Amino acid sequence: MGEENILENNNIVQEQNDLIGSNEYYITKHEDTLIDIARKYGISFADILSINGDLDPWIPGKDINLIIPKEHILPFGKREGIIINIGDLRLYLFINNTVLSYPIGIGRSGWETPLGRAIIIDKKIDPIWIPPESIREEDPDLPKVVAAGPNNPLGSRAIYLSIPAYLLHGTNKPYGVGMKVSHGCIRLYPEHVEELFDLVNKGTKVNIIDQPVKAGWKNGELYIEVHKLPKYVRENSVKSSNNDKNLLPIAYESVQKAAGVDILKVNWNEVKLAVKEATGIPHKISK
Repeated sequence: MGEENILENNNIVQEQNDLIGSNEYYITKHEDTLIDIARKYGISFADILSINGDLDPWIPGKDINLIIPKEHILPFGKREGIIINIGDLRLYLFINNTVLSYPIGIGRSGWETPLGRAIIIDKKIDPIWIPPESIREEDPDLPKVVAAGPNNPLGSRAIYLSIPAYLLHGTNKPYGVGMKVSHGCIRLYPEHVEELFDLVNKGTKVNIIDQPVKAGWKNGELYIEVHKLPKYVRENSVKSSNNDKNLLPIAYESVQKAAGVDILKVNWNEVKLAVKEATGIPHKISK
C-alpha cells in the first residue's frame, strides 16, 4: 500500500485545531462482538466500552446504538514522528502535515512500557521472536526461538526502538489491543502495523508519554478528554494505576496549559463532570 493511499483518508492537522477525526454510530446485529466492531472501525473494544457503558464485549446484544469514538484530542508534545500516549492507549504518527492515530496494547503491571524518547533503529518483516530469559522464567514451556508465522506474538511486522528490548509490533492476539497485557512492548492490529511499517524509517523520532487527560482547541472552543480503563478491561487485564489516581488535579493542569490567556473561558463544572464520566471522547468545557 502506497504512502499516498494511506494518507489520503486521514486527518489533516490544522494549526488552529487540536482535535482530529469525528465520532460515528453503529447499530449492533445479533452476531456482532465489540471486538469485531472495534477492529472494523480501527479502534479498540475498550474505546467502545468507555463511552457506551458496561457491555459484554463478546455478546453485546442486538439493536444497540453504539457511539464509535473516532474523535481525539492530540496529546501535548512536539508534533513530529511518533507520539505514543500510554494514557489513552493510542499511537499518533505525524507525517506531511497529516496525523494518523492507531489504538495500541501496552505493558501490564510489573512489565510497564517505559516512558521517554527514542528513535527507530530497525524494521523487520516476518520477524522471529527470541523470548528473553525473564519471560521464559515466567513461562518455561516457551521455546527459545519462535519462528515467523501465525503463532508468533510479534505478528508480521516488528519496528525496533533504541530503548533496548522494546519494539512496536503486530500481534497474533488482536483482542489485546486496547489493554495492558503485554510484557512492555507496544502492539498494534496487524493491518495497522503494516501501514505504520511502510510510513516510518530508521531514525524516526518516538516519544512515549503518559497523558490520561488531554485538552485542546477546536474552532474557538476548548475541549477536554479523560481516559480510564473500563470495568471489563480492568477485571480482565492488570489493574491500571490511572484508575487508582485522582485525575482532577491532572485535568486542572492540562486545562490551564491549553487555555493559556483564555483561562476565564473555562467552565470548571464541565471539567469536573468530564473527569467524573471519563468517557474517552472530547468534552466541551469552554463557556
